[in-house]
Amino acid sequence: MPLTLYPAIDLKGGQVVRLQRGEMDRATTYSDDPAAQAARFRASGFGWVHVVDLDGAFAGKPANAAAVRAILGAVPGMPVQLGGGIRSMATLEAWLEAGVTRVILGSAAVKDPDFARAACRAHPGRVALGIDAKGGMVATEGWAEVSSLSALDLARAFEDAGAAAIIYTDIDRDGMLGGVNLDATLALARAVSIPVVASGGVASIDDVTALAAVARDGIEGVIIGRALYDGRIDPAAALAAAA
Repeated sequence: MPLTLYPAIDLKGGQVVRLQRGEMDRATTYSDDPAAQAARFRASGFGWVHVVDLDGAFAGKPANAAAVRAILGAVPGMPVQLGGGIRSMATLEAWLEAGVTRVILGSAAVKDPDFARAACRAHPGRVALGIDAKGGMVATEGWAEVSSLSALDLARAFEDAGAAAIIYTDIDRDGMLGGVNLDATLALARAVSIPVVASGGVASIDDVTALAAVARDGIEGVIIGRALYDGRIDPAAALAAAA
């Protein structure tokens, strides 16, 4: 079973950035044209693009809507996965109607589980849960708050909700190029029946190869950010390894 690769476009002030450990004051700007970046990812052969509205995650409502719409317009027909600031059914459905293929609920899954469950039921296959963990515990509000809930407990609580996927991010590794947390990601994938997408710390083709080797255990894909922008991972090589 091939591993799906999700090249990441993180939006801050309308620009493409990468953060280190989710800290907004540790942002590196890579482009001021998110739509062009999405087009480059498609031209490189990627089948999806993963978009996060970072400002929206902190604000609790969409903050980079114009940039997201520009991305959707630049890659018609290419599946787009979007997270950040989606805290209501109205916002979620507006993005689905705008052309987003799959929305990600992060803070909402912890703070408003009834809404998250209702969203999964109302839009089967189109709602993913973003579980962002720091030291194994779930973080919310753009990672500014750490809860008393473990990532594994949250995932198990949604076992029967019908979520399309769980996007599991190890915050301590995110943007640090230290390698993906394979053990924690694999443990989560084996503990639940929901497909898991790995995120955080992907540094080289070795991470892609390692995840592809255990895809049968429930790891559906991997999000790649800084390593693509810095040239540490070649798209063609990554796609070949994933297949």
